[in-house]
Amino acid sequence: MVSFDREEAPAGPTIRGFSGNAFRVADRIVPGGLWLTPDNALDWTPPAFEALAVDDVAGLIAIQPSPEFLLLGTGPTMRRPSPAFVAAIEALGFGVEPMDSRAAARAWNVLRGEDRWIVAAFMPL
Repeated sequence: MVSFDREEAPAGPTIRGFSGNAFRVADRIVPGGLWLTPDNALDWTPPAFEALAVDDVAGLIAIQPSPEFLLLGTGPTMRRPSPAFVAAIEALGFGVEPMDSRAAARAWNVLRGEDRWIVAAFMPL
């Protein structure tokens, strides 16, 4: 198991590591997809990556105050979301930062450690 423990954790949920093909959030193992807000971590059953649409993350980006951007974990490898998905997110006033889900989990902790107000949607590992 890989662990990300550090002395001072940022406020809200953090990724504490990976356990096989699952995320470890606090003391909970999340084997599937994951939504993160500065205040909450929720299990997420995403569609196939190629079918990802703005409706699949609408509840996530609707938090208030509005997030700076959507950190998108694309699963075990880095993939670019469809231009339609990116355009729909950007039309709502948000950016999309895609990276593989393990890198996105590490980035989440760093960005939240900087107190950035972001949201994340991680496809399963």
